[in-house]
Formats: sequence, structure tokens, C-alpha cells
Amino acid sequence: MAVLNVNIDHVATIRQARRADEPDPVWAAVQCELAGANGITVHLRQDRRHINDRDVQVLKQTVACKFNLEMCLSEPMVKIAERVVPDQVTLVPEKREELTTEGGLDCVRYKARLAQVVKRMHKKGILVSSFITPDEAQILASAEAGCDAIELHTGAYANAANDRTVEKTLNALRDGRDIATAAGLIVHAGHGLTYRNIGPVAAIEGLWEFNIGHSIVARAVLVGMRAATQEMIQLITS
Repeated sequence: MAVLNVNIDHVATIRQARRADEPDPVWAAVQCELAGANGITVHLRQDRRHINDRDVQVLKQTVACKFNLEMCLSEPMVKIAERVVPDQVTLVPEKREELTTEGGLDCVRYKARLAQVVKRMHKKGILVSSFITPDEAQILASAEAGCDAIELHTGAYANAANDRTVEKTLNALRDGRDIATAAGLIVHAGHGLTYRNIGPVAAIEGLWEFNIGHSIVARAVLVGMRAATQEMIQLITS
């Protein structure tokens, strides 16, 4: 059965809007865990636009479930992961000008660097996932680099404008799952998933973990973090 990791980046976004000390993403993580979330995900970006180093350190010390750190392949980030030792790192592309992560990591182009980072993470006992589009070459490059898992980018599905395109993107996710499973990878999924569109993706067998953030934080503004998390878990597991 698939499980939910809640990305709490945008709790920190609200905090940073006023350069204040609240809301604290650590408080949000507690509420997510109490609601039954399987994991907590944060993206420590190079510009520290939301999550900061203190957040990562305190979350590592307090999160009782899975702690998943999203990061790029830059050396400063790799050193932070080696020091903090999250349960998992998810390697993502990163551009300073983007609002959120755009597209997947080019594991074909950066396979040598990816393999180096994977080896260093494994020395620390950290699981490694790559955030990629459901493309065969990218999936196989992730496997060849030694990744334990991949997270399939669901942005094309989330942005599909009609039923035909929706089905095309769902088929791409199914094909990606099959290729990854055959290569020995665990398959996760995320990006742009909401309460309105999660159903068809959650129904795909073999997707074991979903990383969802913005939609949950947006609903939490109105109903609270625990209730918002519980609602998403119900949709994923029903």
C-alpha cells in the first residue's frame, strides 16, 4: 500500500514572508506525524528561500518517521547531508530563478557525479532517490548510478489539459514504473499532486510513496495540518 510523505517547505515559506520565527516547520512535522504521515520531506535549496539549515538539523533530531531531504548535487549540499544523515536524500535539479523544481534531474548527463554522490550517501547509510521524468534513459541511468529509488515527476499529469493527455501521462507513469521495477528500483511519485487529482495516480500499483506539499499546506491554512494530512492519506489509501 502506498504511503504519504508530506513536504513542509511552504510552512517555512509563510514564515519567511515576514522573516519571523513562526510558523515553525518543525511544529508542522509533528502534526503530520500525528496524522499518520509516513515521512517528512524538505528541500534545502541553495538560496535558503524557505527551509534553512536550522530546520534540517532540528527535524533530523525530532522526526520519528522517515526524514527525506531533497537537495541538488552541489558539493555544499552533499556535505550537509553527510553531516545531518537523513534517512533518505532525493536528488533534484535546481535553478535559482524557478518558483518550484522544474523537470527532473538529468541523470544521463550527470551520471558520473550522481554515482559519486550515491556512493558517499551509502557510506553514511542514507537511501538515495533521484527525482526524474518517466523516461527510460533517465530511469536506467539512475539504476546504473546505484540509486535505491526514483521519484517519478508527475508534473505532466498534473498539468494535463484534457482526458486524452491525462491518460497519456498516466501510461507514461505506468511504463516508468515497469522499467524501474525491472531495474530493481523502488518507485515514488510527486509534483503537482492535489486532493483533486491524486486518485488516478494513487491507483497505479507499484508506486509506493508520494511526496506532496503545496496542496496539503494550502488546505492546512483552512482546516489545520493534521486534518489536511489525514484527508490526503485517505485519498491515497482508499
